[in-house]
Amino acid sequence: MRFLKLFLPFMVLGSLFTGCFDDNDDVPQVASTLDINDFIWKGMNVFYLYKADVPDLANNRFSSDQEYTDYLRGFTSPEQIFGDLQSNIDEFSFLVDDYIALEQAFDGVTMNNGMEYGLVRYPNNPSNVFGYVRYVLPNTDAEAKGIKRGYVFSTVDGTQITDQNFRELLAADSYTIGLATFDGTNVTPTNTEVSLTKVQYTENPVFMTKTIDVGGNPVGYIVYNSFTADFDAQLNAAFAQFTAPKVTDLILDLRYNGGGSVTSAIDLASMITGQFDNEVFTTEEWNADLQDQFGSINRFDSQIRTGEAINSLNLSRVYILTTRSSASASELVINGLDPYIQTIKVGDTTRGKFQASITVYDSENYGRQGADPGHTYAMQPLVLKSINSVGFTDYFDGFAPDVLIEEDFSNLGELGNEEEPLLKAAIDHISGTRQAKNYNVKGLENIGNSKMFSPNYEKMYVEIKE
Repeated sequence: MRFLKLFLPFMVLGSLFTGCFDDNDDVPQVASTLDINDFIWKGMNVFYLYKADVPDLANNRFSSDQEYTDYLRGFTSPEQIFGDLQSNIDEFSFLVDDYIALEQAFDGVTMNNGMEYGLVRYPNNPSNVFGYVRYVLPNTDAEAKGIKRGYVFSTVDGTQITDQNFRELLAADSYTIGLATFDGTNVTPTNTEVSLTKVQYTENPVFMTKTIDVGGNPVGYIVYNSFTADFDAQLNAAFAQFTAPKVTDLILDLRYNGGGSVTSAIDLASMITGQFDNEVFTTEEWNADLQDQFGSINRFDSQIRTGEAINSLNLSRVYILTTRSSASASELVINGLDPYIQTIKVGDTTRGKFQASITVYDSENYGRQGADPGHTYAMQPLVLKSINSVGFTDYFDGFAPDVLIEEDFSNLGELGNEEEPLLKAAIDHISGTRQAKNYNVKGLENIGNSKMFSPNYEKMYVEIKE
């Protein structure tokens, strides 16, 4: 499935710069930096949410073709001009030089060894970093090698992981991790090493579904790790498992979910509820030039994108497990549901991302069809911010938990086990056996995770048909 295609019945720039860099040869020519810089400026000028904050993106910025061309030539790379055109409040727009890989990531396809991990600073030496295994994907090298949730590693290819080298060390397709133990204070190598190799892998984001008996009542629990549109049917099927026992509560585990499709987020919210069909879920605010054309209202729905009826639970409250890795579409679910039902957040404060992006290609209408064959650059600029039905947005600081409990890296517990700390905290809150609002707070800083190498890391995107 392809996402974020766009039809524009107009060109914002008109004819002033049209044809400046046209190539009439029948054989595709490799695009120059000037060509790509031209695409980047024009695309950002049309779509960027924070266009008004960037003087160089003003519609009247250039008085002639020559002035515009001179401006483009002032940047030696596409990455340089893209960075220069970003607002200083924008952490999430990005440029890729291979949109094929981006499209695969949107479909859940990545290079993966199956070890999904987080990275944390040492408590007694914050420049050093250790990794902890969050979960292991099925049918992967990590599973075959016996890697388990809760494993700790401190070296890669014999080199201590630090806050300066972790990206470089872990980006390789093959590497060897050095296992360690962590007692809450000290990281101690065990002298055991495991070699892992990445292959192309399609991840089903519906990682786990089960029903738990809490005081005689059935409670649904689902671990959902990405809003990947191609798996909406699997998500809906998971909710069918909750409708038969008529669960009285739902624990939605989004602690490792960095976001994804807005449509999938609306569908998930509609699965949790069902009694608000066609009510306003969120509204969209685009830049001033596009608001009238693209500003829209997203509503709770009764069907997933394939036309299949949504399996709805009609709940009046939901428990959501969160960490700093819960971002964008995960937060959209929280914000969109909040005016309608109780959203009880258990865990840590979320990332704080309320904007969505689209993929902008170098074509006449910025859609995938007709993209310039001379390069594979594409942009994913922020184009809109989401606002819930009572007008709440701009949650830069994320959503604070109602029950604060950080993951204990010395004792993560087993996902789905009722004694796993975050799940237990939610179960205890449901049963009323534990009322503490803050516990197990250690304050160790997460600085990254395995999904940081995906081109759609912590991104929320909208889908516009071409």
